[in-house]
This record gives sequence, structure tokens and C-alpha cells, in this order.
Amino acid sequence: MTNSIFIGGGGPDYSEPQGLLLKYANRHGLVAGATGTGKTVTLQILAEGFSDAGVPVILSDIKGDVSGMAVAGSPDHKLHGPFTERAEKIGFEAFRYDSFPVVFWDLFGEQGHPVRTTIAEMGPLLLSRLLGLSDAQEGVLNIAFRVADEEGLPLLDLDDIRALLLWVGENADELSLRYGNVAAASVGAIQRSLLVLENQGAAHFFGEPALDLADLMQVTPEGRGHVNILAADRLVQSPQLYATFLLWLLSELFETLPEVGNPDKPKLVFFFDEAHLLFDDAPKVLVDKVEQVARLIRSKGVGVYFITQNPDDVPEDVLGQLGNRFQHALRAFTARDQKALRRAAETYRPNPRFDTGDAIRDVGVGEAVTSMLEGKGVPGVVERTLIRPPATQLGPCDPETRHALIAASPVAGKYDTAIDRHSAHEMLAERAEAAAKAAEAAEVEAEAEEEKAREFKAARRYSGGASPGRARRVSGSDGIGGALASALVKELKGTTGRRIVRGILGGLFKGR
Repeated sequence: MTNSIFIGGGGPDYSEPQGLLLKYANRHGLVAGATGTGKTVTLQILAEGFSDAGVPVILSDIKGDVSGMAVAGSPDHKLHGPFTERAEKIGFEAFRYDSFPVVFWDLFGEQGHPVRTTIAEMGPLLLSRLLGLSDAQEGVLNIAFRVADEEGLPLLDLDDIRALLLWVGENADELSLRYGNVAAASVGAIQRSLLVLENQGAAHFFGEPALDLADLMQVTPEGRGHVNILAADRLVQSPQLYATFLLWLLSELFETLPEVGNPDKPKLVFFFDEAHLLFDDAPKVLVDKVEQVARLIRSKGVGVYFITQNPDDVPEDVLGQLGNRFQHALRAFTARDQKALRRAAETYRPNPRFDTGDAIRDVGVGEAVTSMLEGKGVPGVVERTLIRPPATQLGPCDPETRHALIAASPVAGKYDTAIDRHSAHEMLAERAEAAAKAAEAAEVEAEAEEEKAREFKAARRYSGGASPGRARRVSGSDGIGGALASALVKELKGTTGRRIVRGILGGLFKGR
């Protein structure tokens, strides 16, 4: 194994090797450029290089064409001639066609192994982002999560969070005294947002078995890192779900993986395509979280590479964390475009041979302005680089190949069948049933007391005695509950009645 990934050729005649040092690959990176300038091929050759170096990668496949990494390129392809010419020009003597160990994933379970997590693992911050909640609604969601923690209610799927929110709404007055205002309107708004999320197909995402991160970090017996490809052509139609899922995955990696300091190569590389979706309309607290994760996760051995059209799509604090840059052509037709181009050029270490701004505007398809970290982590001088040709197929693999690889995958069968474990939804239903039964028992007892009272009253006509049974009902504390149950139990057969009894008797969150 070499200590770098060959990217392409630079210099005046493109014969100077340009490489990404593996020991600095966890310092993150950026692949940017207008549509059709070659970003996908750059992503492809980076993933190939990491896999060859024994580094697993995760990448999203928005257009479907990255799936071609599962298939070797072919001499029959129309670009075979230009590829071989480019390989010769940049001195890429090791150029050959090859396939890579691909594992397909899909949140919807259609084009890969299902990917699931639980509501609890997602957490209130990311779930609020996913649902597009206001500050007040996010506060109510935080209260719901707090109640679930205190009461030991597992939140696994959408049914669980809906059932919990239903209880929160019914007990809003009591909860407001303990945690702050719980408005019925906020609860209703969250429930509506959950319905929209379910209509987008997110019900497939929440549940068990949850994704084991170790399955994303596997290496073949030959020492090649697995290329984990997430089918995102359908997923990206729900931008919030797409961005929140990838941010959740990044956060899970950050929270789960141990510190490794500065490894010789990354433990995992994460490619975030259409990165602007992560930051569009994102609240500051979320952007701050991304910046924090990007800053700290490199010590866990994880490199994060953002792919987007314009560097301006990435907030400045996050952009400053991206040490390895591959800038394809930017169009500059308007004053705003020209300003963005100048800002992009200013982030590079200048090269006396050319003007960086002109180079970013003028580079051709398959060429990029690159700067990679050198010794001691110093940014390299910017260079115009011809990107090396890929070893794998350009364009998507056929469905037969995809299905065969899914069937032969190292995780085949592990995630295919969803598990409906006993969780908050069932536990709340059981507690509601227990409360209803308690109310029914109280009514039976009350009716028995009434019968005794009637019998005693009849006897009193002859004896003139007092009514101890009735006196007991008035003074006994359990008589209050019985009378209350008697008043309510007539409605128990209806859903509304059950909810009223649940809320008033407080039987749901009593001892477990």
C-alpha cells in the first residue's frame, strides 16, 4: 500500500503526480463545480483510491450512476480511447479496469439493504429539523423525550412517538406545571408533521433492526475497503429526510467511534453529496453542530468530503475545516457568480504560474483546481490537475448485477425483515387498558356499595338505623376514585372515553 491516492497530473504539461496523502485524508475535503464538469468522476476515483488503501467509504448515489463502481470499466466503452490517452499523458502507468466491493443500502429497502434507526437514536434536535418544527414545537418534543426517558418508554418507530405525543396532549396541564407550557396546538402541529413524514416513506426508516455502524466499516479478506452506496435517487426527493439522515449517520459515527488521534490512514471516509441540502434553512444550532462534528470527528479517524456545486453552499466555519479541495469549473456569468468565484479563489494558496480565479473559470471537463494538504498539514500550492480516469464503469450498473450483489452481500438477511419490539406504543396501550380496568373495577365496587345502601335503607324503615355503607362512601378516599370512575366508565367503550379516564386517573405513568 502506498501512502497516497493518485489523483491525476499537474504542472505545465500535466506530468507532475498529484496525490492525496492518506495520513491527512481525515482532514476532510470539498469537491465542487458546476453541473457536468466532472464531480462524479472525481468522487468515483477518490472512492476507488480509498478502497484500494483498505479504507471503507460511504457515499450517496443521487443519480444512480455511482452504482457503476460495482462493475469494471470496459475497453468497449466510447471513452476508452480518451481514457488511455489521458492515463499516458499524466503518467498513470497503473491504469486498469477493475470492480470494487460494493454494498448497496436504501432507506426504502428497494435498491439495497434497508437502513433503519430508532426515534430515540435520532433524538429531539435532529427530529425537529426533520419535521421542520418551530421553537415552541421543538420544546414540546423535548418534553416528550424527557418523559419517555423518565418513564422507561422505548421510542423505536413513528407509532411510539405518536402514542407518546397523544398522552402528552391529554396530560398537558400536569406536564406544563413540571416542564413548561405544553400547548395543544403544538402537539397537533407535530402530529401533522409526523403524518407528512410518514407519507414521504419515513416509516421504513424508523424501527428495528437498527443499523450497526460496524457493518459500514468492513474490509474484504484481500484488504480492500467496502464501498457502501446509499441509493438516494428517491430519498433526495425529500430533502429534509435526506440531509437529516446523513447528519444523523455522521453524528452516530462521532458518538460511537473511539479516539484514534492521527492515524496513518482514515478508518472511514464519508462523502456527502448535494451538501447544500444540509445547510439550506438550517438553524444556527444545527450548523454549529455540523461544524463541531467536522472539527472533532477527524480524531476518530473519519474523513468527511462535501460534494456541491459552489463552495458558498457550505458555511464558512465548516468550509474552513476542509483541507483537501477539488474545484471543478465554476460558471461566472453574473456579478454574483463572479463574486462567488473570487471568494473561492481566495481560499487557495496561490500558484505563481496562473491566476487561481481564471483557472477555476477555465478548467475543462475532467480537470480541476486542486489543493491537498502536504507535510505538517500545510495546504499545498494550488494546481491545475487532469483527473485520472476511473477503473470502474461510468454510469449505473444493471438491475441484475445490483440484485446479485445484494443477495451475496456480507450483511444479506440481517436487515431485510423489520422487527416490531415491545415499545412505547404497546406499553402505553397496556397502561391505558390497566387504567380502564381499574375504573371498571371501581364502578363494580361502587354498584355493590349502592346495593348495600339500598338494602340497609329498606331495613332502616323498620329499625331506624344509620347507613354505614353510605357514610363510608362519602368519607373514604377510595370512594372518590370509585365515584369518579362511575361517572366516567359509561364512556369506556369509546376511544374518547378511554382517553378521558387515562388522563384523569393518571394511570399511565404510575409505577412500572
